Amino acid sequence: MQNPTSIENARRPNILLITADQWRGDSLSAVGHACVKTPGVDALAQEGTLFRRHYAGAAPCSPARATLYTGLYQMNHRVCRNGSPLDARFDNLALAARRAGYDPTLLGYTDTAPDPRGMDAGDPHLTTYEGVLPGFTARQLLPEHEKQWLSWLRSRGHAHAVSRDIHIPVGAEAGEISNAAPAYSRDETQTAFLAGEFIRWVGEQDRPWFAHVSFLRPHPPFSVPEPFNRMFKPDEGPAFARDANRDAEQNSHPYLAYEMPRSGKGNFIYGATGPLSGWNAEDFAAIRAIYYGMISEVDAQLGRIWQALKDAGAWDDTLIVFTSDHAEMAGDHWMLGKGGFFDGSYHIPLVIRDPASSAAGRVVDKFTSAADIFPTLCQRLGIDAKNGLDGQSLMPFVRGGSGQGWRDAAFWEFDFRDIAHGEAERHFGLRSNQCNLAVIRDGRFKYVHFTALPPLLFDLLNDPMELDNVAADPAYAAIRLDYAEKLLSLRARHLDQTLAYTELTERGPVTHRPW
Repeated sequence: MQNPTSIENARRPNILLITADQWRGDSLSAVGHACVKTPGVDALAQEGTLFRRHYAGAAPCSPARATLYTGLYQMNHRVCRNGSPLDARFDNLALAARRAGYDPTLLGYTDTAPDPRGMDAGDPHLTTYEGVLPGFTARQLLPEHEKQWLSWLRSRGHAHAVSRDIHIPVGAEAGEISNAAPAYSRDETQTAFLAGEFIRWVGEQDRPWFAHVSFLRPHPPFSVPEPFNRMFKPDEGPAFARDANRDAEQNSHPYLAYEMPRSGKGNFIYGATGPLSGWNAEDFAAIRAIYYGMISEVDAQLGRIWQALKDAGAWDDTLIVFTSDHAEMAGDHWMLGKGGFFDGSYHIPLVIRDPASSAAGRVVDKFTSAADIFPTLCQRLGIDAKNGLDGQSLMPFVRGGSGQGWRDAAFWEFDFRDIAHGEAERHFGLRSNQCNLAVIRDGRFKYVHFTALPPLLFDLLNDPMELDNVAADPAYAAIRLDYAEKLLSLRARHLDQTLAYTELTERGPVTHRPW
């Protein structure tokens, strides 16, 4: 007689969650990008569901990933910046996967700062935000220092791979924008390293598995090997969404006047010094071409993973979620990196392929959120989260449904407090809890509400590049009020609901969660 547990295991899918750090949602050939070709992602979309209007919940990495992993908006998970601890009371997708009978395994990183309460003050885990999300078994860590990858490179004969200097293109000076190739090959990138580790790990599995492969690329520094380094020309791609000059952009809002001069070249080109203002339009175009090449490099490794799953006989048993944590400005508004309020930082890709669904090649134009990933996995695995969730399951779309009653706008937040040094607080004369913004954005308008700075309103139909703030225009006063009320109502609906749906009665606790 067959073991009931074996029968249950046979019915459970493998789960593969892949994140590619800092990948823009418009940079896919599947959505019609002007030059980027992504056959790996496109192939997944042809067998699954592509979400065209998918947005991160916050930025930068730690806040964005907290939303992805917990299904909570920043207003509830309160990871405000890299280094903000994730409250240990919150459930997450790794802990939930354990309750479903998986051993969730990480290859890469999660950028989760641990809850310091109850930990010894001298614990080295409290000296970095690059901790591991509770619940994950770490198979191969790869934080930003990349030491594990550098060690692997040395084992392959790259004796000089002792620091991140390895990213400097051969023949270029440190800090130089160059599309020359670094010393490592396309088969020796960080992405190739992690993909290989995952493929080897899959070969060891004899029961349904749950893996999170968290790629560092296309996150800076902007450098990539042949053939990707010269795959795109600086004059290729869509027009940059930006004002005629940097000063006009910077002077358009107090937050930009504060943030733009503080952004440094060294965050993007290894070894560079000085502010971004030292780069001109041609420099930004050259960097964007390299960024597109980095996207293609990651996409090539995705194709390698798809083939490995097919070769292992696991393709038809594996649910795959491909997304990013946040996006990349890539020269829009004279900026690089992520943060603030522009779409370029928050519009990210999402493709879900479920072998149990007969729907394939679907494109969803509804507004979806990184907060939707955790509830989607919960529904697919038949488990409940242990606290309230802000996201909604995407399974109705994955199964071919229309998502009736779905949200009609995207929502995200950004917190620019500086607890350790207080720079933002001093600059604006604000308390830390006043250094934040929230965005509600639909297909027509985008409203940005700052707690203590002037708001912004963009008429996206007439101003898709977000260049003309009409918040102070009397002709838009009623619209501004309408969107401010929509944002207030959204925040009121999403106050933590963990126990709000429970009532103690004479018959005992009654819980009713409408989702």
